[in-house]
Amino acid sequence: MSLLRVAVPNKGSLSVSASEILKESGYRQREDSKQLTLTDAENGVEFFYLRPRDIALYVGEGTLDVGITGRDLLRDSGAQADEALTLGFGRSRFRFAARPGRFTELADLAGARIATSYVGVVSAFLEERGIEASVTRLDGAVETSIQLGVADAIADVVETGSTLRQAGLEVFGETILESEAVLISRLHDVHPGLESLRRRIEGVLVARSYVMMDYDIPTDIVSESVRLTPGIESPTVAPLHRDGWSAVRAMVPRAGSQRLMDELWQIGARGILLTDIHACRL
Repeated sequence: MSLLRVAVPNKGSLSVSASEILKESGYRQREDSKQLTLTDAENGVEFFYLRPRDIALYVGEGTLDVGITGRDLLRDSGAQADEALTLGFGRSRFRFAARPGRFTELADLAGARIATSYVGVVSAFLEERGIEASVTRLDGAVETSIQLGVADAIADVVETGSTLRQAGLEVFGETILESEAVLISRLHDVHPGLESLRRRIEGVLVARSYVMMDYDIPTDIVSESVRLTPGIESPTVAPLHRDGWSAVRAMVPRAGSQRLMDELWQIGARGILLTDIHACRL
């Protein structure tokens, strides 16, 4: 079987996190940021480090098999590629913004000039709602386009909104797109190596979200504790050398695990331990 050809962002906000999740999934990653390709023959993968905006196009046309990019970049490209897995990092929201009071609802954008770095995303959003407007692609700080008089509104990533406020702008209307990093693949002729890559990454994502919890508890209240820690399939329960006590092990969500320890303590559990999970297969 041929090597799975994987596109990885070479720079920008997605680059570090993409390489980290691949490394945690057991794949080699480049140590020199100038390196453009890396072959991991042991795992049957070849990595190509590319501009995030180009990745969907390479995957969609079949030059590469899969890639990591943003949902926004995938949608904007119009490439023949689809999301294979959401990755949980690089989250962002796209909103419209303009000078205060200029627009109050989306319908007001009819006939307006809109500047954005994501013409495909914005044009499709407006078309779905039957709004006709002029959409112009600008790279970089699009918020200055209103001050320069080349746009009436912008469509851009909004995090805290502080950058927009500094430019004298405010958001309006509904969110255009909720974006995050995604693993993408071709729509047709999917490489058989994709499933192994996806399974490995899924294992890391679960491991990041869960911890392993171990505790000792009187045997007569094991059923009560198991209701608190049902685990993924079922917890492991084993008798202790100490008569009348059992040891319980279960995967539990990382969020809320400290509260769960308190609840177990209150019903009689002791020796409660939390351990990080580095990878898993479920």
